[in-house]
Amino acid sequence: MRYKVTHTTTYSYGDPVPVCHNQVVLTPREHENLRCFKHRLLIRPTPTSSSRRKDYFGNMVHAFSIQESHRKLTVTASSRVEVRAREFPEPADTPAWETVANGVYEQEDDGWFQASPFVCRSPYISWSNELEQYARQSFGKKRPILEAARDLTHRIYTDFAYDKEATHVGTTPEESFRLKGGVCQDFAHVQIACLRSLGIPARYVSGYLRTIPPEGQPRLVGADESHAWLSVYCGPAGWIDVDPTNDTLCGTDHLTLGWGRDYSDVCPIKGVFIGGGQHAITVSVDVCPID
Repeated sequence: MRYKVTHTTTYSYGDPVPVCHNQVVLTPREHENLRCFKHRLLIRPTPTSSSRRKDYFGNMVHAFSIQESHRKLTVTASSRVEVRAREFPEPADTPAWETVANGVYEQEDDGWFQASPFVCRSPYISWSNELEQYARQSFGKKRPILEAARDLTHRIYTDFAYDKEATHVGTTPEESFRLKGGVCQDFAHVQIACLRSLGIPARYVSGYLRTIPPEGQPRLVGADESHAWLSVYCGPAGWIDVDPTNDTLCGTDHLTLGWGRDYSDVCPIKGVFIGGGQHAITVSVDVCPID
């Protein structure tokens, strides 16, 4: 499946901003099932300086500075990508979750080194007894890891309500868990915290989700949104992406931007500025199939 993706973020300021420094993670992350064959980042006003690099996790990061007075900043990322379907193993055929967790802890699993950063605490995620107990309802003794992860994904989808007003960008997994509500970022953080509390590596994935309009209705340009899900390390089966917001394994409707320990590693755009007074942010995302 091929897509044209346009992601525009606009900052409008009440007072002039003489200088700002920003960092963006808006280049689609290539992997075995995704190929990015065109990408362009357009910034207005034109940056005074800019650079790009790959971070520790292999995500492409662009940094730029603007040192001229402005009341509006627009960052538009345009990409063309191809997403190929992945064949998933039968959940019951994956290793027992204890085998995977112990293999990473004992450094006996072939992928232990790459998986290790995703089993530790991170800025947004810490271990919790209540989250561990919630996870153990799915992770019974010697249960296959993908079967257990899918069960946990389904329970979060069922037990939590999608509510944009319930949380904010800094809400912790423990707070989301007690509220039993939030958005995709919260659901991903909760499931990651549950898995890590059992010693299972799990990473946060930032990207896009293609939305399909109701039958007979036109597709609305700009109606798609940034999305977040997680990837679970399943030992010999590798990393498998699951989406607790939609209770599904991630396929050709999910487009990856990047992954890290939590949201703080792959925030699409962040930065600092001087002045500005009251300001507003608008975001428009369009994921358009081009097959």
